[in-house]
Amino acid sequence: MEMLKTLLEKMDPQVLLTEYVIPWGTNIIFALVIFLLGRLISGWIVAVVRKGLGRSKLDLILINFVTSILGWILLLVVVVAALDQLGVDTTSFIALLGAAGIAVGLALKDSLQNFASGVMLIMFRPFKNGDLIEAAGAEGIVEEIRLFSTKLRTPDNRDLTVPNGEVFGGLIVNNSARETRRIDLVIGIGYDDDLRLAKQILQKVVTEDGRVLADPEPLIAVGELGASSVDLLVRPRVKTPDYFATKCDLTERIKLALDEAGVSIPYPQMDVHFDKAENAA
Repeated sequence: MEMLKTLLEKMDPQVLLTEYVIPWGTNIIFALVIFLLGRLISGWIVAVVRKGLGRSKLDLILINFVTSILGWILLLVVVVAALDQLGVDTTSFIALLGAAGIAVGLALKDSLQNFASGVMLIMFRPFKNGDLIEAAGAEGIVEEIRLFSTKLRTPDNRDLTVPNGEVFGGLIVNNSARETRRIDLVIGIGYDDDLRLAKQILQKVVTEDGRVLADPEPLIAVGELGASSVDLLVRPRVKTPDYFATKCDLTERIKLALDEAGVSIPYPQMDVHFDKAENAA
């Protein structure tokens, strides 16, 4: 401190002001202006790109993903420009940033895998915003594909964040990909019950539901002769949004209709018969 104080006492205040304070102060002010204006301009560019992509009717997931990457790239350009105004050697800075990027990439290889998987999900688009999917052991409605994760909303209104690597690297079941879905029900009746009557009852219950599509015609057939029941297959098709509600309603109405007609729905059971051994004479 004493040396700095002595140096300041010997230095001409006019020289200090003209050669250090004013140039550095000017550079700092211009750097701040570049940074603030750059942030405003980059935000405006991102907004314009988002609006343009929205007009092209692209999927919301793709729009969010592209604009997010664009925002980070523009922010990096603004920071480099501000540092250049301060006199920082940006060439060395970029080289250092590249070396640091390699080191960080090795340390965060899982995150980079999630990022790459996010890009692949955007390119191949196995699902879109609003689809009900099953992936990585989770089920939910797709709300957003982020840089490193996919956000899902479960049917019971919970938020799930699943790493993109787990989503893309495993089985993806898209329950909303098609306009229609087939309901698969297996109804067991007793061996002593009237099979033809049971099929007529099932046919009547299914066709009376207005949500069931007439084309293709609902399938009602014997699927298997089970250990304790004759298993009938009931396979109607409905619009995808009506799938769950229709399945529940048909299951209930089939049970009530069979009960009313006296057709039994057996449960697994075992009959054990004992033979008495004849007494020796």
